[in-house]
Amino acid sequence: MLILGIETSCDETALALVENGRWIRGTQMVSSIASHQRFGGVVPEIASRAHVELFTCELETLLSDAGVSGRDIDRIAVTCGPGLPGSLLAGVIAAKSLGWIWKKPVVRVNHLHAHLYAAVMGLPQWPLDEPMVGLVISGGHTALVQMKGMSRFSLLGQTRDDAVGEAFDKVAKLLGLGFPGGPEIEKTARLGNDRAYRFSVPKIKGGSDYDFSFSGIKTAVLYTVQRPSPERGVSGPKLPAAQSLKPELVADLAASFQRAVVDEVVMKSVKACRSLRVSRLVVGGGVIANRPLRERLKEVCGDSKIEVAIPPMGLCTDNGAMIAGLGFLLDPATAAELTAVPDLAMGMN
Repeated sequence: MLILGIETSCDETALALVENGRWIRGTQMVSSIASHQRFGGVVPEIASRAHVELFTCELETLLSDAGVSGRDIDRIAVTCGPGLPGSLLAGVIAAKSLGWIWKKPVVRVNHLHAHLYAAVMGLPQWPLDEPMVGLVISGGHTALVQMKGMSRFSLLGQTRDDAVGEAFDKVAKLLGLGFPGGPEIEKTARLGNDRAYRFSVPKIKGGSDYDFSFSGIKTAVLYTVQRPSPERGVSGPKLPAAQSLKPELVADLAASFQRAVVDEVVMKSVKACRSLRVSRLVVGGGVIANRPLRERLKEVCGDSKIEVAIPPMGLCTDNGAMIAGLGFLLDPATAAELTAVPDLAMGMN
């Protein structure tokens, strides 16, 4: 079965052709990130407009390069949520239109579920119907879920404030680094001492043991940046932070922040597996492209006898292949179900 995947939840216009949920026949992706960088974040209106302008050209290129036409496609899978309302709507309308023109069924896909499927997509030996713990870690979402296969999810814990990706973006801005913040923090941290500052993620009162909170560590970095220091020649907190820090101190701050976040995410993920007596962990989302996080997860899971599935770099960020792949396992949607749901939760399709 050949499936066309459409992913437009944020700033990437991503399409892919996947056969039988596993084999990628072609991918096409273009991002409007360059248009957002001067604003320090994604501007929803710009993102949705870019999807409308780019979609047809990207689809034509994908089909041409793969040597297929609409009649060769068996079904269409599209992200319905969560995500930016206008961006989601652009993809849903495109999928419904193609379904009507080509007379093909359309499958609605939860973007977060698809990130987890991306980790096992290239692992035919991975059992899809056994208990697992899933970690979704991206720009807008940080959550741990209990999984019974790839279709039944129950939430264990999630972020109470900033997601990991948001925290990286905000700390990068404090340090005078670029956007998106994740790659900038990782690159800068390579030059720093990750034990120079003892940042920690505060414990959360109430809620689940698996909830996350990253606003506190972000504030700790802010206070450290603003703290007067003769070494830096800073006379007080009113000076622009990025101008008052020496490059080596920026590197130390980035490395120390990154280490604290990685330790928190890894600790809670492994704790969830141990508590539930589950020996498999599936990880997905753009932040798992962070190499220190990937390496630490593999190291700690190996020591704990937990199998961990991490997507290849090309499937970490938003992509059409994960949508098409998961679409193979799901049932087609009715016309009424095909709508954008910006706040679509884990466990919902």
